[in-house]
Amino acid sequence: MDLIYALFRKHTTNSAKSLQNYECLHEGHTLCSVSSQNIVAFTTTTELEDISGKTWGSHVYVADLNTPWHSHKVVSNKAGVTALEWDMPGDKLLLADTAGNVQLWSFRDHILNDWLCLGTASFPGEHILGAAFFHNGKKISLVSEKKDNIFYNEKFTHLRFPPSVRYFGGRPMEGCLVISTTGMVGVVIASREGHQGSPQLIITSDSLGSTRHRITAVDICYGKNGHFLVAVSSGSVSLPIQCFRVSVKQSDDKCIIMSQALPSFFLQSSPIKENQYRHVVQLKFVVREDADSLVVAANGDSGCLVEIWELREKPMPIHKLFQPKSHSSQPEPFKTVLWQHQSHFMSSSPVVCITTSKLSITTAMPPPCYVMVALADGSIHCLYRDSLKQVATASLNQAWRQEEAPTSKQQRLGLRISHLDMSWLGCILVAADTQGQLYLYRLLPIAEPGGPMTVPYACTLLEYCLVTGLDWWDLLVSLRPSMMDTVCERFTESFNRQLQHVQQFHYVQFLNIKTSLYRLTVNGQSKAADLTSLLMLHSVATAFKSLLRPSDLSSHDKGPAESLAAVMMDSLTDVDKVLFHLEAKEFTVEPSTLQSLQQLIQWVADLALNLLARLPEQRQPGKSSGYELLRDYKALNTLRELLVIIRIWGLLRQSCLPVFVRSAENLDVLALLFKLLSRLIQTSEPDENLLDECCLLPSQVMIPQLNPSTKIVAVASPALFYQSLPIQLEFGVEPESLYFVPELSPVEGAMQTEQTVDSIRHIYLGRQPLVVKQCSRCGCKAQVQSMTRTAAIRAWDQRWARACRCGGHWRIHRFL
Repeated sequence: MDLIYALFRKHTTNSAKSLQNYECLHEGHTLCSVSSQNIVAFTTTTELEDISGKTWGSHVYVADLNTPWHSHKVVSNKAGVTALEWDMPGDKLLLADTAGNVQLWSFRDHILNDWLCLGTASFPGEHILGAAFFHNGKKISLVSEKKDNIFYNEKFTHLRFPPSVRYFGGRPMEGCLVISTTGMVGVVIASREGHQGSPQLIITSDSLGSTRHRITAVDICYGKNGHFLVAVSSGSVSLPIQCFRVSVKQSDDKCIIMSQALPSFFLQSSPIKENQYRHVVQLKFVVREDADSLVVAANGDSGCLVEIWELREKPMPIHKLFQPKSHSSQPEPFKTVLWQHQSHFMSSSPVVCITTSKLSITTAMPPPCYVMVALADGSIHCLYRDSLKQVATASLNQAWRQEEAPTSKQQRLGLRISHLDMSWLGCILVAADTQGQLYLYRLLPIAEPGGPMTVPYACTLLEYCLVTGLDWWDLLVSLRPSMMDTVCERFTESFNRQLQHVQQFHYVQFLNIKTSLYRLTVNGQSKAADLTSLLMLHSVATAFKSLLRPSDLSSHDKGPAESLAAVMMDSLTDVDKVLFHLEAKEFTVEPSTLQSLQQLIQWVADLALNLLARLPEQRQPGKSSGYELLRDYKALNTLRELLVIIRIWGLLRQSCLPVFVRSAENLDVLALLFKLLSRLIQTSEPDENLLDECCLLPSQVMIPQLNPSTKIVAVASPALFYQSLPIQLEFGVEPESLYFVPELSPVEGAMQTEQTVDSIRHIYLGRQPLVVKQCSRCGCKAQVQSMTRTAAIRAWDQRWARACRCGGHWRIHRFL
């Protein structure tokens, strides 16, 4: 359990004294929550830039865990935020406070630092204690008995898990459920029938039990039949831990809440009789989708007690007069459901916070998971679920180093943990202290508690992310550098064994995962660049071919793309001869559309130029990286097809053709590129004549720079493995220690540029454009607003609106 980084507020010589004087104003109860996309939301008592305590309140921030210093304030709340929850896709954020207000927030245009309030619901006089989004009914798990199976559709299964609230026909509704300190259960449904695109909120409340009673601790879990399981405590160990089954139904703009009491239980009697533990401080279901196990934490004068209780079915003896009539000699025993104590953990320090796994990856019962316990002395204990055996431990004091100034040391030694949260894969733990400062811990793999991360388990998690759409960043920072190539090879072999339609469906996500693995190593930067080019080539080919329409509407089985692929099977090296075998009408596109695609057409030609100019480097010994795209004959054939399409479109509108800087005006560059690529794929190894012609390319045509080196300042980069942990970070300050520039071997004679390049539209934006979108994972940039002249380029922009080409999150970046 290693502390990867600690993220502090800014500390300067002058502000250190100010922070020390106003320390009581900066401290308070804070929360943190990690989404399925590894975005952390956290609260602070004062704003992060405030050093005098003038902004006292409750402020909600979000940040990508890969670049946590770029934090963005979502909202400043007067009342203290008591619940902070993400929905399952990781797009919406739920806030609830002590004044009974519930707010739903979402990204505006999928920008990480631009947020939009979808709606606010109010429950006057209520202190919200717990909240949860509705379950969307999607649950995919690894079948434990088939974990070694080759095929994804057999290895992973869609479990039957009904949505919490459904429209007519079973479509899941969006909304949330909240529990207050007075025993109120409230429901907020975001109906899609609102005006001007904003959802219309339907608000309903009811009593959790038959009578309202005081609640101090609560947790909400998803039941297997679409209901909620709610566990509550009134704070005293002399009162029972009560459980309720809550169901929500909606019909005719009305919402109905049904609550049913379930078996309750008391904590173990022996410590309570000795008055060691008096107050129940927290309840937590072991897994949010498993209602059969509950963690209970109690504090007292001598420390804390943490217990696990499980819901078991137990036969009960009853008198024969009450037994149902049965023809068999031995009637079936009467069975009842009750809570049974399993194990406990004790410590001499009180409990501050407990967190557990968000989901169970495997179908094994009981699901393997961790219980993370934070104590008042600053220690964090990682306990295994079965016996609450301690697997690892860490301390908040590890966040500062010996070489720090005495004033800064003294100030940070007084910090206390306020809240914990685990990532969805269970690979990392985020802790927030009382000042809202964050600490990121690397956890041991749950498959082998106490052991290191293994290659098979890492590949299984990557496959799980591929199938479910979960973000895999937390797994990347848990891998060792020596594992990267092995994990990537095994992951690729497993993907190539899948059925063709499965590969097509997951192809883009597969390339994103594979690229992120290579980007973590210094030697893998060329491979990552090749894979990025492959992804863009695949996307451009899809966009171009989607514009083609068959001339004969009756021939649905064979369109223009299929006809072109059939012609490409012939060993033709002259692009003009290929045109004789194609129907010109099927490749006709509006001239205005062709002109809008000119930058993409230019990129295809630049890619072909760069690949062929790099081909002679194969003869040099010791150069084994960077040639994956050159050896991928399927990708090279796709590139040939695009050159043919560009040739035809150039006859329709000459201005859409790529522009080349040539040594001779009569040189037909497109025909030359097609000829060299055709000769390359017809032989297993390039001959001397082909290599000689490729060597002449830089003297015939100016080779543009295809992948300008983009500096990366992020946690998940090769610079991470050269740091002594923990890395000390500050809000709003990019760390120089994580600065990394990929060293890509430039093509001899290639044109170098220091301008900012739009990685989506492939146009130059100048050296320092005023405002751009920047990816929080790979660092590439794109235009914020593009001039969408045609439907084709508008569709191209929409393809990348939600995420970067690497799958990362966009944020607005301003050059100062």
